Parts: sequence; C-alpha cells; structure tokens
Amino acid sequence: MLLLRSLSMALAGSSVIWLAASVSPSWATTSSASRSASAVVPPGVTAGIAVFDRQTGQFTELVNPDLRFRSASVVKLLLALEYLWNRGPEYDIPAADRARLEVMLRSSDDDAASYYWDSLGGSAIIDRMVTRLGLTHTAGPPATHPGFWGYAAFTAADTVRIYRYLLDQAPAPVRHFVMGNLHQATRYGTDGFDQYFGISSVFDPAFAIKQGWSGFPSSSGFGEDTNKPVDADVDLVSEALHTTGTVGTEDRTIVAVYTLHPNGTGYGKAYTDVTRLTRTLNVPGGVKTPGSWVTTTGAGLRVRTAPTTTGGILGTLPSGVDVLVSCQKQGQLIDAPPRSSDWWAYLPKYNGYVTNVYVGTGGPKLPGVPDCQ
Repeated sequence: MLLLRSLSMALAGSSVIWLAASVSPSWATTSSASRSASAVVPPGVTAGIAVFDRQTGQFTELVNPDLRFRSASVVKLLLALEYLWNRGPEYDIPAADRARLEVMLRSSDDDAASYYWDSLGGSAIIDRMVTRLGLTHTAGPPATHPGFWGYAAFTAADTVRIYRYLLDQAPAPVRHFVMGNLHQATRYGTDGFDQYFGISSVFDPAFAIKQGWSGFPSSSGFGEDTNKPVDADVDLVSEALHTTGTVGTEDRTIVAVYTLHPNGTGYGKAYTDVTRLTRTLNVPGGVKTPGSWVTTTGAGLRVRTAPTTTGGILGTLPSGVDVLVSCQKQGQLIDAPPRSSDWWAYLPKYNGYVTNVYVGTGGPKLPGVPDCQ
C-alpha cells in the first residue's frame, strides 16, 4: 500500500486560542496528488476522496482531493462551528439553539441550516471559516444563488482539514458537542432520506457521519432549482451524494468521499455506488460489519422487527440498494408471484428483517447466508 504522508499534525498539547483570526495552516496541509492503491470508483461516477489516518499522520487514499463539489449538507459542519466560534469560554448554548443544532447535525435538518445561514451572515460564514481553518479550495455559493448554502464548494481535502480542526484544535466543549452529535446521527434525515450509506453502511459502530445529498427527487438539498447556474465553478446539475466522517476508536481515521452521478440517477443507485466505493477504501482502525451484500428489488421495502408483516416497521429501503445480511430466518410466507418465500433476511444495520422475496435473486433462501441462531 502506497501511503501518502501529510505535513505535520497540529502541535500536540499546544494551547489553542479560539478567538484567533486564523489557524496556522501547517496542520491543515494536504497533498493535491490523486493516488490510491485500493479505491474503486464505480463507472460513471466522479469522485473526490481523502482518507487520513490520525494515528500515523498519513493519507491512505487520495483521489482528486482538491476537486470541488457542491457541499450539500456537509456545509452544516461550518454552520455549527460558526455558531460556536465566539461563545467561549463557557460555550453555553440556549435550549432553542441546542435543539436546532442537534437536529441539524444528527438528522441533517435543512430548516435549521437555513436559519443559521440567514442569521449568521450567509456567504460571509464561508469566507470567515476559510481563513480560520486554512481551507484552500472551499468557497461560498455562486453570486446568483447566495441563499443556497448547499451550493457552497467543498473538496475532500478541505473536509479532512475541517475534521482535523474539530478533533485536534477545537476547544473541548466544541469538539464534544459537534462530534458527539455526529456519533449519534439518525438513520433518516428529517426529509426522510436514508443517510446510512457509505461509512455508516460499511463499518461497525465506532463511526461519526455528516452526509450530503442533493438533486434527487423529493430532496430538499438544493438540487432541484430550475435556475441552476450551469457555468458555476462546481457541477450543480448532476446528482450528488457524499459520505464524510470518522471511523474507528477515538475517531482514528477521517474519511471524506464526494461523488457526482449522471443526471437522472436514482437515489438507490447512487446510495449503492457510494457504499461500494467506501467498501474498497483502506481505512485504518475501521471494522467492517460482517455479512453478505445483497441487492434489494422493488421500492419501499419495509424492515420489520420480526420475520412477519405484523412486526413493527423500523424503516424502508431505497429501491435497488445493496444491503448487508448476516443471517436468515423462517417466518411468514410471502407470496408475490413469480416469487414466494417464508425466509427473511436479517439486516444487522437495522436490527430487523426483510422478506427474501425482495432481496437477492428472489429465491426462497439466500445462497451462502447462514440460518439465524
């Protein structure tokens, strides 16, 4: 494995002045090279990838790390930091703001993001954070769309810089608040989109995520505006799906994967492509959830608490997605000609079951998958 060494980490144990006008860029420097020994980008997908091992101070993956993508909801990291920036040393957060920030970070709530974008200065937020964090390719949305926070330009390398600031430089109350909420990310965003793709689909449970999606039907992630500025610095047309966060004990490895998909790509297809890409990455400290990957058929497949249609509904799966199955169990017969089965697949990421009729080949049993004990 070719490892790409970054420049020095932040000075260990040194004091941090939270109100400083800028942060020394030495800790935030990354290479602009595009090299990877393991990443497999699905056909038709444009990707920007940076994976940084905080324990060794090395990058294990770099693919187009400085390529700009529209941020979608990943920009919410900067909105939270902007809110907290001048609140020291107590960092007291009023109840109303705490509720807004928590739902913004955990469930990617767009109304909360719009509230802070408008109240804290819009694009000026991005300008300030670029200076403070030493970001090199991050920019605000196009002048034609100043209110579209999801159109801010981000890169994989700058996203690593943001997480490194949070983990290695930010005051402890800020780090604990932001990362604590990312460690408690909900399966579904407040807009109903399943945000457990990529990092959260692949790794066991020591992970934190801030995902982003834009341009999919019913998405409120600023991807459906009919007046998209096609001459902007970033692609505002193609469907975008991003998985960012940390993996491993004590947030060992930072992962930033940005992707664009051919215009018209369905959410399930993009969800699967991002998850498949993430499965190929070299992520030190990451423990992959064991099981077999199978693909769902049909839309709105319900995950239930028991292998029966009377079991409580834990969630629904996007159409045509790869899901991890650890075992299968006999239960209620489901007859949906030409398919029929009384076997149900157990999905460890949901702690629930789906009928075998709508996963894999649709045969009565999934080949190579053990029975649940």
